[in-house]
Amino acid sequence: MLAVKTHAEGPMSGLADRSLLRHFSYIDGRWVGARSGASLAVTDPANGGLIGHIASLSGEESREAVDAADSAFPAWAAMLPQARAALLRRWFELVREAREDLARIMTFEQGKPISEARGEIDYAASFLEYYAEEARRPNIEGVTSHLPDAEVELWREPVGVAALITPWNFPSAMLTRKAAAALAAGCTVVAHPSAETPFSALALAELAERAGIPAGVFNVITGEAPVVVEPWVEDTRVRALSFTGSTEIGKLLYRQSADTVKRLVLELGGHAPFIVFKGADLDKAVDEAIKAKFATTGQDCLGANRFFIERPVYEEFCRKFAEKTAALTLGPGIDDCDLGPLMNAKAVAKQEEHVADAVNRGAKLITGGKVSDHGPLFFEATVLTDVPAEALIMHEETFGPVAAICAFDTEEEVVARANATEYGLVAYLHSHDPRRIYRVSRALQFGMVAVNRTKVTGAPIPFGGMKQSGLAREGARHGLEAFTDIKYVCRDWA
Repeated sequence: MLAVKTHAEGPMSGLADRSLLRHFSYIDGRWVGARSGASLAVTDPANGGLIGHIASLSGEESREAVDAADSAFPAWAAMLPQARAALLRRWFELVREAREDLARIMTFEQGKPISEARGEIDYAASFLEYYAEEARRPNIEGVTSHLPDAEVELWREPVGVAALITPWNFPSAMLTRKAAAALAAGCTVVAHPSAETPFSALALAELAERAGIPAGVFNVITGEAPVVVEPWVEDTRVRALSFTGSTEIGKLLYRQSADTVKRLVLELGGHAPFIVFKGADLDKAVDEAIKAKFATTGQDCLGANRFFIERPVYEEFCRKFAEKTAALTLGPGIDDCDLGPLMNAKAVAKQEEHVADAVNRGAKLITGGKVSDHGPLFFEATVLTDVPAEALIMHEETFGPVAAICAFDTEEEVVARANATEYGLVAYLHSHDPRRIYRVSRALQFGMVAVNRTKVTGAPIPFGGMKQSGLAREGARHGLEAFTDIKYVCRDWA
């Protein structure tokens, strides 16, 4: 294999462990470049500076990763669960030890503030720890026999090779959330990270190798997504596919996987409503709204997109929210400002389009609304009020730091408006009325509901949505289901 160009100078020279910055793909326990010598540049969104080049592998080389995973599968599946657990546990420990370096890598390639990057590394590590524990649990279920003189058992067995496709906004946590579950279940893995943020995944592969994960069990393949992924959706040996990303690409993978009848986990788009009723703790609601909107600079499928505020507290909420929004700092992630750059020019263009459309339809621009002087990918934290229902931002996922606020008058009205979307990932609700909390939580067509708080995710919970926000769940015991088949054994000893 040919080497790719390396650029460890500049920001990455500050790593305590420079060997975490890998530029090759990891296949069958080896670090390999593309045979053609093809590579892709990775840049810092804060300043456009070159971080380095990664190998851009071909479809043939991507299939070779499946060969490796398929060959490694029998031994990995047959390994004692406690042995798999020990390896996952060691991987967790190494991630925790490398926390600062991993956060720094993420900040420079993704742009998020360094404190948020550290939080993501903790989040990523938690899945390795959690599934190390789940791997130990018995997977045989007894069933009362319906036949005389017969013994009945249900076994959960790993499906085989699992393909994992991860996004740029959470480049570490989305990989471990998928991989830890698949590996704990006894599957082997081929993973494709976003070409915009590959170094976080490659650093995790380096730590997996140090942890002793056997060759071929965990493979990371870099390059152009269509080239790398197409062989996987066509390959019958790839029995499960897990994807986090846009609904549009999720639908495409759904169609492409039909011929091979793969197990699918799709964590797709979101269009979260943030609902505040009168009588709620308004100051807390404002603080939580800031978190729900501007974490990861708004580039989060859990990000609040539509703010519905009951009319008696509407003006006060808008004023307080706008004041806090205007005070947010903007700058390079390594400076740990409140907001960093957006990922690319396409993301900036969407913010501009949504702001212009809303204002043209009668919304009021209270603060922000334009690209910052910090650079072309920095967009100001923005507040729009009196946003009409027909505005684009009320129907499309913005995926950026623009908040759209409008008033409502009745519970029935706001539930209907909140549910009027193809998405159904998460909804935020603020109220002190327990009966209303129960009614609205039940009525909202979302896979997750956060009541009087923003943070709800974690390794022990089943993360996922309804409608076109995806299929299946990640995290919790439920995260193992897509990677296992149920085998029914009916036994007669005579």
